[in-house]
Parts: sequence; C-alpha cells; structure tokens
Amino acid sequence: MPASSNFQEAIRQAQSSALVGPNVVNKALPYVGGGMVLTAVGVMGGMAVMASSPALFMPLFWVALIGNFVLFFLAQNVANKGNNAVALPLLTAYSLITGFTLSGIVSYAVAAAGVGAVGTAALATGITFVVASFTGRRMSDNVGQALGAVVGLGLIGLLIAMVVQIVGGIFAPGIFHTGGFELMIAGFGTVLFVGAAFLDFYTMPRTYSDDQYLSGALGMYLTYINLFIFLLRLIIALQGGGRRE
Repeated sequence: MPASSNFQEAIRQAQSSALVGPNVVNKALPYVGGGMVLTAVGVMGGMAVMASSPALFMPLFWVALIGNFVLFFLAQNVANKGNNAVALPLLTAYSLITGFTLSGIVSYAVAAAGVGAVGTAALATGITFVVASFTGRRMSDNVGQALGAVVGLGLIGLLIAMVVQIVGGIFAPGIFHTGGFELMIAGFGTVLFVGAAFLDFYTMPRTYSDDQYLSGALGMYLTYINLFIFLLRLIIALQGGGRRE
C-alpha cells in the first residue's frame, strides 16, 4: 500500500516543532479536493465500463492497477523535488486511474448495501476532514508525535493483517473474507486512517517546504482515499457482505 510508506516517511521527518513549510497545508488543500473530484470521475468511468463492456473491465483494471503504482512513485519523486509543473499532470492521471481501480469496490458496495453506503462513506470522510483540519493544526508536539508513533505502528499491524487475510483467503475464504475477520480489519483500518487524517495536518508543515505542496497533497489525498475505502468495507461488513474486493 503506497500510503504506508508515505505516512512513515512523514512521521520520521516530523521530529521537531519547527515549521518547514508554514503555508504548505493551505497550498495543498485545493489539489487534495481536485484529486478527490478526479477520483470520483474515474470511479464513474470504471462503473460505466463495467455496465457497457463487462469483459473489458478486468483487463483494463489490471493495466490501471499497475499504472497506478508506477504513477505513484513517479509523482511522489517529482513532487518531492518541488517540480510542480511536471508533478501536476502525473498526479492528475494518478487520481483518475485511482478512481478507475476503486470502481469495483464502489460497485460492490452499491450492490451489497445500496447507494446510501457510498454516500455515507463520502459524508463521513468529509466530516473527518473538517474536524481534522480544525484540530490537527492546533495539535501540540507531544500529542502529534505520540499520534505519529501510534499510526506508524498501526500501519504495520494493518499490513500484516491484510497479508494474513489474503493468504488465509486462499485456503478458507469463508473465514478470512467475510464475517468477523473482515469486520475487524475494516474497523481497525477506519480508526487508523481517522487518526492519520488528524496527523496529516500536524506533519505536513513540519515535513514539506511550501514549494513541496503537491507532495503534501499526495500524502493527504492517500489518507482520505484509504479512509473512504475502509469506511466502505466497514459498511459492507456490517451489512453481512464483507468480502474484500
């Protein structure tokens, strides 16, 4: 999961209260919002392909998934260097392709729990953003660094649990892809990325210079995309249809 390396790097670099980029959050926020809109467009495009050409969707999905990882590392590298003119089109493409790769779980959520599930997850993500924006900026160093340590350890635990789910699902899908195990992972992931949402507003100005606003925007975008995904998984699991897409 690209988000984990991004968070851990931010946590390692946010070691003091000195602000590296005091304006980086305000510069990044419009691009975070734009990325979310582009992701929604990508989701709708993927769902349109599923409806019109189901046989074509899976080949396109795998191409998009591979391209998604390649674009992430390219965009992150360029954005870290402050080369925003090159990073912006890469991040635009990344956001659209991310939406396409998410169209499967969104479609499944609609089938398993109704359109309201998607709306609920989106609304909860938006509320988290508003609360985190207000609270995270005012977080003390002690709280911020403690939360960073918790989130870092939590990400490691989440990755281990997801690997166990993937491997276990090969032999016992009824146990690992449904019921209590899926509910546990979805709930833990949701709580973890809620914490990460608050942490972003603390770490960004201590990690990125003002010229690296696109790199900061990428990290925050990943936080909210992952939060949305785990909220959807949690809603599906609560509805009794907890199968990881």
